[in-house]
Amino acid sequence: GGRKPRGTAPVPWHAGTGAMSFDPHLLVQYGPELLSGLGLTIEIWIAGSAISIVVGAILGTLLTFGPRRVRVAIRCYVELFRGTPLLVQLFLLYYGGPQIGITMSAMAAGLLGLGLYGGAYFAELFRAGLTSVPAGQIQAARAFGYSTKHTLVHVVMPQALVLMVPPSINLLIIILKDTAILSIITIPELTFQVTGMTLETFAFIEPYLALALGYWLLVELTAWLGHAAERRLSRHMTGLA
Repeated sequence: GGRKPRGTAPVPWHAGTGAMSFDPHLLVQYGPELLSGLGLTIEIWIAGSAISIVVGAILGTLLTFGPRRVRVAIRCYVELFRGTPLLVQLFLLYYGGPQIGITMSAMAAGLLGLGLYGGAYFAELFRAGLTSVPAGQIQAARAFGYSTKHTLVHVVMPQALVLMVPPSINLLIIILKDTAILSIITIPELTFQVTGMTLETFAFIEPYLALALGYWLLVELTAWLGHAAERRLSRHMTGLA
């Protein structure tokens, strides 16, 4: 996952003038590394988001319908992970883990850290969505003979999903931008590649412009897909009403 050192990397610095110049050829020269980093960023984001959603859905449901002791334990987890920086959590997982006999690769630690961190936020989001459904509808479903499982799947979740989509998109965008922190534990995603580019060329405009552009495009695409999903889900629910 490391970078290959380059022999003669161009330095866009005008000697004696103290000025930096924009050199688009740097983006072409480092294009393969930047694209590789962008691809890995997307993979990490998708995997981390999937873990976050699964963890959040399970814990959010237990926060709503689980026994009191389970709810207390989950509440402690949620407050701990929401109340501490992701960077600190990654350091504890990757560098602190071996001291207590838990050794994992940088990628495993990054995905686990991102998933647990995002899962805490999704747990609270699912809890809020599930509790937003009026209790009368749940009681009516039970009166018609629906089991707890069928009530949750056919009555509660469809209505909660409509409310959860907009904040879920915001959380996915936050997780996307948080993937940049994983470069700290040597995962060669986009920010890691950009940092290596700056160290080799002493250029800052080109690398960080590429970094900003890459994240901006991913955020805009996510927001567009989220709005499309929200409209489609709303139309579907209107048709069922």
